[in-house]
Amino acid sequence: MSGTNKSPNVAIVGRPNVGKSALFNCLIGRKIAIVHDQPGITRDRISAVCTRGTQPFVVWDTGGVAGKGESELPRQVRHAVEEAIHDSDLLLFLVDAKQGLSPLDQELAQMLRKSQKPVVLVINKIDTEKHENLAIDFASLGFSESLSISAAHSRGISELIETIDQLLPSPSTTDQSPGASHQSLSIAIIGRPNVGKSSLINSIVHSERAIVSELPGTTRDAIDISYERNGQQFLFIDTAGIRRRGKHVFSAMRAERSIRRADLCVLIVDLTMGVTAQDKRIGGLIQKAHKAAIVVLNKWDLIRPKRSERKMMAQLIDETRARIFFLDYAPVLIASALTGENIEKLFEFIAKVRRAAREHIGTGILNRLLRSAFASNPPPMISGRRLKLLYAAQAGGNPEAAIEPPKFVLFVNEPRLLSETYHRYLETRIRKAQPYPGLPVILTCRPRQEKRRK
Repeated sequence: MSGTNKSPNVAIVGRPNVGKSALFNCLIGRKIAIVHDQPGITRDRISAVCTRGTQPFVVWDTGGVAGKGESELPRQVRHAVEEAIHDSDLLLFLVDAKQGLSPLDQELAQMLRKSQKPVVLVINKIDTEKHENLAIDFASLGFSESLSISAAHSRGISELIETIDQLLPSPSTTDQSPGASHQSLSIAIIGRPNVGKSSLINSIVHSERAIVSELPGTTRDAIDISYERNGQQFLFIDTAGIRRRGKHVFSAMRAERSIRRADLCVLIVDLTMGVTAQDKRIGGLIQKAHKAAIVVLNKWDLIRPKRSERKMMAQLIDETRARIFFLDYAPVLIASALTGENIEKLFEFIAKVRRAAREHIGTGILNRLLRSAFASNPPPMISGRRLKLLYAAQAGGNPEAAIEPPKFVLFVNEPRLLSETYHRYLETRIRKAQPYPGLPVILTCRPRQEKRRK
């Protein structure tokens, strides 16, 4: 297994509140990192691909580095930055022109020089030409590459990208091996705060890229972590814990956005608490988005019985399915992110879902199946009329999609006659012929002849 990226890596490092997240968003052209005046908002390493230069590169936004005498969490942030330095091909050392040179900047400069990696000193918050003289203070740091920018106003960003292009290594021809699969699978790790989302990703990639802390809400951003396994590219999206609306709204919205852009969602449930109302709400978001899904019951190490393990596992899975009945298509895995138990099985589940997404029911078989379903259990009468099936077919999928749920089009006499109960009945009959594990079955009704608009 490998956790390496094929594109070069560029890390943004600096003390808290110098504008790292603003620069990150500026480079990738969309808002992923949270920008806020409060120091320390970014506690994790966030990554995304920048395509604005001559070659794509992965940008890493790191947590702000605190100085000596720090508490436990800032020490973890420092460790995450050290990992970013180790893994990167180029370092962007960001400083704040308006606050001036600080002892922590000097301490960081020594840390970066010891890495023997190419470093670009990026002097931020030079919003106008009048501020240019503020950059003089940082000349004493002794970096040969230095640029003045304003991340908030996109000033000097083009020049910075040109500098990055010049300093990055050339693309390796070995990365383009014909046997490797370059279709990346985006997997969103979803769940309430403190259920073990970051621990799960760390267990998978064997790297503390996502900070693990017992403080609920440590992960405030949606963190993109690139990972390669047996030639297959994965993009894990470690989302902020979803809370009730009204509290930490930007984290909830970020998690919902992560669900929408993922190919597959992994819902993490804390076994020590069981399925809560909030777990059900999150499952409902996944169902509403028509996303492939897997449920992971985490923290098995904390409740494992001394005997009858299999019996208890079966009971827990049954209870979970009963509580999240609307997500019944999702396979359920019992695991421990802390010890790594059954984490390998997660990839078996993922592979199973991907294989299922390629399954197709022939038109003849589908029509015979559905006609039999209509005959054995006719649709209910609605306003004196009954739903009639004229023809059915499975819609063609997008060949470029990593995972796409099966979609069936039913040509009927009147689409409004399909009740929710009968919809579930038809889905059940389809799954008897083709289970489609981990995938929602999408049924769309159309009238045989569309009425022309005048």
